[in-house]
Amino acid sequence: MSPAEFWMSGTAVQGGLVIGRAPKGARSLFFNDAALELSQDGYFLIGFDRDAAEQARLVAMLADGSKIERNIAVAPGNWRIENVAADITGGAKSSAEFQARRSAELAQIAAARAVRSDSAGWRQTFIRPLSGRISGLFGAQRIYNGTPGSYHNGMDIAAPRGQDFVAPADGVVTLAANDAFTLEGHLLMIDHGMGLNSAFLHASELLVKAGDHVRQGQVIGRVGATGRATGPHLHWGMKWNSARIDPKLLLPSE
Repeated sequence: MSPAEFWMSGTAVQGGLVIGRAPKGARSLFFNDAALELSQDGYFLIGFDRDAAEQARLVAMLADGSKIERNIAVAPGNWRIENVAADITGGAKSSAEFQARRSAELAQIAAARAVRSDSAGWRQTFIRPLSGRISGLFGAQRIYNGTPGSYHNGMDIAAPRGQDFVAPADGVVTLAANDAFTLEGHLLMIDHGMGLNSAFLHASELLVKAGDHVRQGQVIGRVGATGRATGPHLHWGMKWNSARIDPKLLLPSE
């Protein structure tokens, strides 16, 4: 590869994440006309949302005022329908209670996702937070007791209540909800740097607190069934900036 070209590793697919290196001399990057964060050694991340368009555009601006462009073809995902025997309002006892509580919960989640740490966890090869059967797939359209909901935005791993789960990569804890949220239950969020973050839902217990620096493989919580859950499992969701991505695609082939 010429230093004057983009280098990228990973698959450009809906729900996927790629890591790239900018052309030599790049001073700024733009992805679909939005500024893209660039590390000091020239690397960047791009996440493709579950509903990303089939084409994307990457532009590097060089010091001499010239630019290098690359068009990216984004492959479609393969989504399925999942029926879930759970109330769409989760841990709330009524729609009114759900509405009363939800706005404050969403505000906490948004604030956590706005945190930008200097973690280099994004550079690591991610590991599974725990072993177990994958019981829910990213991107699936969910039907809750006959009521259509939003698509499933993470990967579910079935495991016994109380089983430890670990950090899939280094990061900084941005939210540890010891008071259970209506849908997420005891929610833990970790920033891995460069706009990449993980969320772990339905825990029975959280073992770290906001502001803690965690290392890959460190025990951070225990599996539960809090919030909107039909049984004990861990929901692992990931976002790159505003794009929801599939955690399974970050793991080595199993």
